[in-house]
Amino acid sequence: MSAVLSTLPLPALAFKPMAERDIDQVAAIETDVYVFPWSPGNFRDSMFSGYQCWGCWADQELIAYAIVMNALDEAHLLNLAVAKRWQYQGVGAKLLTFLIGEARKLDKDMIYLEVRPTNIAGRRLYGRFGFTQLGLRCGYYPAPTGREDALFLGLNIAAKQI
Repeated sequence: MSAVLSTLPLPALAFKPMAERDIDQVAAIETDVYVFPWSPGNFRDSMFSGYQCWGCWADQELIAYAIVMNALDEAHLLNLAVAKRWQYQGVGAKLLTFLIGEARKLDKDMIYLEVRPTNIAGRRLYGRFGFTQLGLRCGYYPAPTGREDALFLGLNIAAKQI
C-alpha cells in the first residue's frame, strides 16, 4: 500500500452518531486496520455507556469512526480509525477537527488519548493538531511479542484555535 496522498478531491463527509446497526461495519474496519481490534461488544458497550460514538460517511459508505468518553471538563479519545482505502486522504484530520469542535460545544478544556509509538501515521496526525506527550503508559497495548507502551497525549483545546 502506498502512503502517497490522493490527488482526488475528498467527497463531502457527514458525521453522525453511530447506531447499533453500524456496529458490524465499524467492527469490519477495526479488524482490517488493527492487529488487536476491539470486538463488536466493545463498540456496543461504548454506545450503551453513553460515550460519543461517531461515524464518518462519504455518501452512504461508513469510512471512519471515533469513540470519545467525556468526563468533567475533558474528553478522552478512545478509538479513531479510517478505513484503509480512505487513509492518507485527509479523512482522519477532518474527523479529528469535528471531534475537537464537539468537545468545545460541551465546554471541554482538554482532549486526551493514547497512541502506540509504532503508529507513525497517528502520531503525525495528532502532532499536526498540537497534541503533546504528557506521559507514557507502560505495557498498555497488546503486541505480537508481549506488550507495547502507549504515549499519553493531550491537547488543551481551551487555549488553541483549530
